[in-house]
Amino acid sequence: MAAEGIALDPARIRELFDLRSAVYTKMGGAFEEDPYPAFHRLRETGPVHPGTVGRLVGFQGEEFFHGLPEPERPHFSVFDFETCDAIIRNPEVFRMAPPDPDEGERALHESSILYMDGDRHRRYRALVQPSFVPSRAQWWIKNWIETTVRALVDAIEANGRADLNVEFCAAIPLLTICGSFGVSVEDALDIRAAVTSGGQGESVQRFMQIVHPIVVARREHPGDDLISVLVQAELTEGGETHVLSDAEILSFSFLLMAAGSGTTWKQMGTTLATMLDRPDLVDAVRADRSLLAAVVEEGVRWMPTDPVFSRYLWEEVTVHGVTMPVGAVTHQCYGAANRDPARWDRPDEFDPTRTQRTHLAFGNGPHICVGMHVARAEMTTAINALLDRLPNLRLDPDAEPPAIIGMYERGPTAVPAVWG
Repeated sequence: MAAEGIALDPARIRELFDLRSAVYTKMGGAFEEDPYPAFHRLRETGPVHPGTVGRLVGFQGEEFFHGLPEPERPHFSVFDFETCDAIIRNPEVFRMAPPDPDEGERALHESSILYMDGDRHRRYRALVQPSFVPSRAQWWIKNWIETTVRALVDAIEANGRADLNVEFCAAIPLLTICGSFGVSVEDALDIRAAVTSGGQGESVQRFMQIVHPIVVARREHPGDDLISVLVQAELTEGGETHVLSDAEILSFSFLLMAAGSGTTWKQMGTTLATMLDRPDLVDAVRADRSLLAAVVEEGVRWMPTDPVFSRYLWEEVTVHGVTMPVGAVTHQCYGAANRDPARWDRPDEFDPTRTQRTHLAFGNGPHICVGMHVARAEMTTAINALLDRLPNLRLDPDAEPPAIIGMYERGPTAVPAVWG
């Protein structure tokens, strides 16, 4: 696999981006059951239940790490849209950081804005938010997305077939977010390995080796990238203004590269697999590209790649008759919320023609996904390129059909396609 003439090891790509690989074991990557019937049952009989989403659904391999906080705490899961939305819009009671934090060693991502609350979160998020607003989409597309997409199509076009999930979708968000930080294509897979490590260990040292010299260089000579935005940013706290430290920039970088390289490829693969399973939909979008935005948005609602996010309770509350104590963890099941029949008719159907309503695939409230507009730009640019350059694009009739798998991270096993 190549981008701009530089090879990306296909075996390593598969290891880092295949949900059935060891990288995703702890997040239930190989979980093959359809969780949505259980989601519906839990919403209808709750919608709030003691326990974690995985265990309530019957996932036996759950381990507590990377977003599944301490097992000794009480855990509660929420499955309807109204309650999930209310929780994430109430950051005073339901917070990203615990009220009684462990004072032990923290992983790199745990010092990022993802784990900040209140005014501190707003101040730090405001430093990068302007780079991710819709009006900046063309900055991302022209600088990184189009170049990456073009190179990846160049690499597969003459072959007549490919697993688009691994040979196309995986590299686009990875090289886009890495490029925006000044990270070379050669180092991109090392970055991906680091951000899937949980924020600790030798791979994080490799992350530091790659990114810290870029920070130092941009302090001397800023460019047109995200590192330059961060080194020039000024933060006012306690009446004093200061620039971000190298440690703060590295934490920002780690979070954004983890999120930027870890979700959109799965969503793009799911959307492509769903489209290719409906040749009439492919033909309709090929003929009228204005339909693609609705297809992408419906795919995000219908099958979000990260269907569960968590919060800590800072006050005792009772929700739907269930009392949750201070220090407990609530798990908002966005996947279930996005198919709540109280909000959508025929919620289990993939229907791009439905009237669009706000969903929770990107979250909501203060911690709504900062990169959601970039993700949409990546998916629409990539799918448009495939339709432009690969005639008669269709699922490979000789390959096993795609299946959507995973518990806490969901995506297709493969997207085997042929064309010509």
